[in-house]
Amino acid sequence: MPRNLDLTALRSFVAVADSGGVTRAAGYMNLTQSAVSMQIKRLEEALDVTLLDRAGRGVALTPEGEQLLTYARRMLDINDAAIDRLTAHDYGGEITLGVPHDIIYPHVPDILRRFNAAFPRVRVNLVSSYSKMLLEQFSRGQFAMILTTEQGHGHGAEVLSEKPLRWIGAPGGVCWRQRPLRFGSGAHCIFRSASLRALDRCAIGWEMAVESESERPIEAAVRADLAVSVMLEGTEPPFLEQIDHNGALPDLPSYSINLYVSDLAKGRAELALVDLVRKAYRNDALTASSPRPSPPIAAA
Repeated sequence: MPRNLDLTALRSFVAVADSGGVTRAAGYMNLTQSAVSMQIKRLEEALDVTLLDRAGRGVALTPEGEQLLTYARRMLDINDAAIDRLTAHDYGGEITLGVPHDIIYPHVPDILRRFNAAFPRVRVNLVSSYSKMLLEQFSRGQFAMILTTEQGHGHGAEVLSEKPLRWIGAPGGVCWRQRPLRFGSGAHCIFRSASLRALDRCAIGWEMAVESESERPIEAAVRADLAVSVMLEGTEPPFLEQIDHNGALPDLPSYSINLYVSDLAKGRAELALVDLVRKAYRNDALTASSPRPSPPIAAA
């Protein structure tokens, strides 16, 4: 009687091979480490071979594991292609996307809308946090992809655009003229230290007007003209504006918007979401860098 290999177990095996460990594979697949280990063990028992070399600190494939990996990829590709072809828009699943608070607008809502139109049964789990925390969670395999705002970029990052940091205030506000300058920022915001260092270099006195883990209280204080804050150019909400301070406030550094994609994010839906993210932020960078049209030359 023919024996059959468990496709779910094969998918876990491929995830372990691609990620280099059970921990990252389990995080990406939303399974416990013990569940992934049990699936690998079932494969080994079914084939009566050892697939993983667990002697070292990491996980390496045995010669038998390397042979199985080739077959496993082909079997999963055929399985996924058949489901994709026969179910069309009924393709389902879940993708976890991490985005810092400061760059959700203006692009992420449109990205999610367009993705949902193409893959209505794929659920995007949007997680908003600070870049440092997103990077830590990404390294543990908890995201398919993340965006970050960083000065520079880490290993494996794709730089999508670079934007200068700007002083932000209430429309028509005057708070920015006061000294000490009243400043609002998240406790873990990556822009905070750079902004305060810039003020210190220019000998501009400052005080914290609002400090919160949430962006809402900070935006409320700035909107009420009780504080100023900083945001990447073009990411400010419509009820706030860049301060035209004419040099009264210091220049601020630029930051990269970086994309990190998991090695395991290879499905059609995941690649489509990556493409939407890439196009949105790259087009934004191209628009920002395009020269403004020259005014028409007056007739002589």
